[in-house]
Amino acid sequence: MKLNMMYSFLKADIDLIEKELEKAIESHSPLLSEASLHLLQAGGKRIRPVFVLLAAKFGRYDIQTIKNVAVALELIHMASLVHDDVIDDAELRRGKPTIKAKWDNRIAMYTGDYIFAKSLEYMTNVEAVEAHKILANTIVEVCIGEIEQIKDKYRYNQNLRDYFRRIKRKTALLIAVSCQLGAIAAGAEEHIHKKLFLFGYYVGMSFQITDDILDFTATEKELGKPAGSDLLQGNITLPVLFAMNDESVKEKIIQVNEETTKEEMNALIEFIKQTGAIEESHKISQRYLDKALGILESLPNGRTKKTFRDIANYIGKRKY
Repeated sequence: MKLNMMYSFLKADIDLIEKELEKAIESHSPLLSEASLHLLQAGGKRIRPVFVLLAAKFGRYDIQTIKNVAVALELIHMASLVHDDVIDDAELRRGKPTIKAKWDNRIAMYTGDYIFAKSLEYMTNVEAVEAHKILANTIVEVCIGEIEQIKDKYRYNQNLRDYFRRIKRKTALLIAVSCQLGAIAAGAEEHIHKKLFLFGYYVGMSFQITDDILDFTATEKELGKPAGSDLLQGNITLPVLFAMNDESVKEKIIQVNEETTKEEMNALIEFIKQTGAIEESHKISQRYLDKALGILESLPNGRTKKTFRDIANYIGKRKY
């Protein structure tokens, strides 16, 4: 089943969110509007807004209130992607030129800042003080995660703890608070929104590990960027950490740099696959997914819970 079919009952509200995102990035500056729209039109799974809407079903669901959280979280995610592409010197995002590639780093950085500022503007419509505290803390952690990723580039002596801490900040926390803030904005009980946070955290960890696996197993067409891009940019992911247990493969990995050709990278990817690193990474991803599904069991039964379960399983097992 396709991802969007799993939450088809939310289609009208998802369409509203999409229109609101377009409205959010409008600017008096034609350049800012064009650059922001360029990223928005590149698409995306919109997992964060969907999780916000689903989580709100555990409280008093009012789309006019909830949309502010959904839009804010997706805008924060979008802003982080723009900044990521500058840091990674990435040319492609979802198969299209990145903002930094189409314009330049300066335009990209200010576009990311603009999108981020617009997210905060939307959050001012949310009255719950707790929601603002949680989001502020999350943004701090995301920024620390980005700095850690820069610091860890091409650092081959890092360990699993370094990796897990980094992807927690980089990916999992924003997915976790998407679940939590959706519930808080809808007035859900505390024990519900705290469980939803944990569910989102475990799903987010599984999501990022799967992303890191796909960097080696999916095609360039599926990824929207060259296979092995993470390693080429110096990002040491879980499959790489496992593969480096083989000394002969480690020697090849530490020679990777920006001059590495596509042919050399494809050959290295095959060596990495032969080490069993992909299978080991899948096992870790599945452990996080199992934890997420375990949290769901304690939540009220119904279509919302089933949809969360379906999406979690899709995220952990997707092929691209």
